[in-house]
Amino acid sequence: MSQFSTPLATTPGIMLVRVGQAGCALRWDAQAACWRWPDPQGGQLYAWPAQDSMPSGVRLLESAGLIACCRSGRVLLGLGKRLGSVELPAAGQSGRPLQAQVLATIDAAEARTVISDGRTDRQGNFVFGTANTGADQRPIGSFYQYSTRHGLRRLALPVVVAARSIAFSVDGARMYFADATRGDIMQCAYDAERAKVSDVRTFASVPAPAPERGAAVVDGAGMLWSVQGGALARYDADGHPRQRIELVREPVASMAFGGPDLRQLLLLGARGGLYGLPAGVAEELAPGVADTPFDDGPAAVVDSQRPHHGD
Repeated sequence: MSQFSTPLATTPGIMLVRVGQAGCALRWDAQAACWRWPDPQGGQLYAWPAQDSMPSGVRLLESAGLIACCRSGRVLLGLGKRLGSVELPAAGQSGRPLQAQVLATIDAAEARTVISDGRTDRQGNFVFGTANTGADQRPIGSFYQYSTRHGLRRLALPVVVAARSIAFSVDGARMYFADATRGDIMQCAYDAERAKVSDVRTFASVPAPAPERGAAVVDGAGMLWSVQGGALARYDADGHPRQRIELVREPVASMAFGGPDLRQLLLLGARGGLYGLPAGVAEELAPGVADTPFDDGPAAVVDSQRPHHGD
């Protein structure tokens, strides 16, 4: 039985634009006032400022599956087993393919794992998880926090096959996370300064057979939006399902709040389409919560291959 056993209206999305071959992670860049997303198949990083313009793309030398906007204006990238950052070319410049500066190598001794999901916490640290890409599908994926102040620190959370649904409460004191295909959506108390977690427990039950879980985000009302089985599910603060949004042309890959006052919720499709919601649905939603840019300040950057647990 579906977890949405109570009658919930299914809301379709409205296609706004399509570029590239694949979509995986969508972010709103408040400094540049544009939406950004990588295309891991085409090796591009796209930016789209408004509906009356076309997206622009820059080529990356390495395919990226995750992005976060940085305080400096650079972009943080998840590149397989590495975190890196790139400086974007100025508007109008025809740039060469961008080479990322490597910030950290993740779990270098384990060839099967890659970075699978992540976002900044409310203090500007990047929190992410890894996935086992091997045929054995053993739970060897972990969760980490990366910052220029402390380097790479492993979070004391259960191991997973593939880390997904990483998000933070409005006040930043709770973290949400999940295994892609196993178990429920979980939550825990989160101390950003110490990279410390506690009180790990279920947030929302996902009945078997569990749909594959993807990206997640929390809105200004404390509700969690989670990609599940190619659709977007909305949960209230108590973990009860409230709404489901599906795309007709392709599965949902990611979502982000952005635009003026963070009132727009856009959906990124798995094949590169970008979608909005019908006006009647969009007007009923709470606004989003601004992502805190990754703090890439002057602290020393270390290629951290041996993470330690939070204090």
